Amino acid sequence: MTITTQQGWTAGQQDTINDVVRRAVRDHGGRLFVDFLGVRHTYAEMHERVCRIANGLIDLGIKKNDTVVTLLDNSDEAVFVWLALNKVGAISVPVNTAYKGEFLRHQVTDAGAQVIIAETDYAERVVAIAGVLPELRTLVYRGAKPELKGFDRQVLSWASLYSDHATDPMIDVQPGDLSMLIYTGGTTGLSKGCMVSHNYACNFARQMLVGTNRTHETVTWTPLPLFHFNAVSSSFLCNMLVGASVALYSRFSVSNFWPEVERTKATDCSLLGTMFTLLARADDSESMHRCKGQLHAAWGAPFPAEIQEIWKARFGVKYTQAVGYGLTECSVVTLQPYDRPAKVGASGFRADCYDVRIIDDNDVELPEGTAGEIMVRPRQPHVMFEGYWKRPEDTLKVMRNLWFHTGDIGKFDENGYFFFLDRKKDYLRRKGENISSMEVENLLRTHPEIEDAAAHAVLSDLSEDELKITVTLRAEARLTEEALFHWCVDQFPYFAVPRYIEFRADLPRNPVGRVQKFQLREEGVTPTTWDQEKAGIQIKKR
Repeated sequence: MTITTQQGWTAGQQDTINDVVRRAVRDHGGRLFVDFLGVRHTYAEMHERVCRIANGLIDLGIKKNDTVVTLLDNSDEAVFVWLALNKVGAISVPVNTAYKGEFLRHQVTDAGAQVIIAETDYAERVVAIAGVLPELRTLVYRGAKPELKGFDRQVLSWASLYSDHATDPMIDVQPGDLSMLIYTGGTTGLSKGCMVSHNYACNFARQMLVGTNRTHETVTWTPLPLFHFNAVSSSFLCNMLVGASVALYSRFSVSNFWPEVERTKATDCSLLGTMFTLLARADDSESMHRCKGQLHAAWGAPFPAEIQEIWKARFGVKYTQAVGYGLTECSVVTLQPYDRPAKVGASGFRADCYDVRIIDDNDVELPEGTAGEIMVRPRQPHVMFEGYWKRPEDTLKVMRNLWFHTGDIGKFDENGYFFFLDRKKDYLRRKGENISSMEVENLLRTHPEIEDAAAHAVLSDLSEDELKITVTLRAEARLTEEALFHWCVDQFPYFAVPRYIEFRADLPRNPVGRVQKFQLREEGVTPTTWDQEKAGIQIKKR
């Protein structure tokens, strides 16, 4: 058996988001920081707005280590709020804007947030569940004043966040202090908040520089939502390290992609797997032809080899790749450097700041070329999550033998290339979002005509998972698949609405009664499975 030689513990580079911002303003103050739908801000202009909001947050009573939930669409101001929260040492809790009802309640109450900053539409969702948000004291809305019937907490407009004072508050924030709570999909339980330190976010950004080779001349175009760690760190924070620009778009659109790339003069783009595929298969357009060769690089995952070849041949993109393999808990633990040859199907090499091993069920390391579970530990301070927020027991569960066990399956070949193979745990990823199967199932069981339900993945032709629910009904139920689908639209975030529904007399179970989801996954779409797409039903992403 071959055992990989690993370097020891080092201090590494320790940084804070606030110091990255200050250096960027000092060195690149006059350069373009962000372009959002034609609204442009230099680094210096960004910093003035961020400091005004930071002082406004202090006036609102927000102090270091307070959690603040945001429910914001992509915008320049959403970026400023995120940076301002870091300025005051608060913990940003960006919540998926598709969340409502129980999904929203869980994350707000788990984070213990007393302040929520939200778009008007999402603020009304907060108002609707205010009765089960006992810690909430202040709601700040962006846009028109929301409907507030029966809401008895403090309500403030977006403008009230802006102080007249634009001085940097200079609050002491250390590399190990928390910057964000990023909630996981909760694949084996309720979603959990990953505690992300300032240095963890900065380290991820540094890794993206190794993978992308961005410079001060780079303009990165992305529609990825700001409630994801990916967008704020691998686009904004990464580009701040070198004084580059970000062209932020409101949400992904096939028809608007090339016109936006042309307008912003983007040099690279950061997308998700389904986006690459949809663009590769889209019809030609005049703007697409005019932009051929303009994009130097396209980054994201998953990015199948055959789709990469289409991007190179059809769009003239020189570099196309997934930068590496990682999870919210440990960022990018294998990394494909920009200047090293990539291998088809691989996700780079071990990142220097992590010790990555492939193990069997007894935590024994496996030889090269052998598939096993991926486990990770840091070689530097604060480059992984600091644990799950308020859940020490859950943190310990994934830290067996003091290594983080990813629950994923992979292998390294004889040349050190890493290959991700499968998900060991019951994991769902759809439309770029992680989904808690437990949360989906718990909500389905509240339907008066449903006896039991199992949520599981079905392979999609767009390279990610589709969601299927297999349901058993109560006696005398009259529920149809289509009626259940529309119920799900009202109850679930759009990405958790199942494409496939199947009614069965019973679910496959093991001797102790646990549903055997592996069997359901293997069976996939059966002849009796109802399909949303075949039914011709579309839903809005709200």
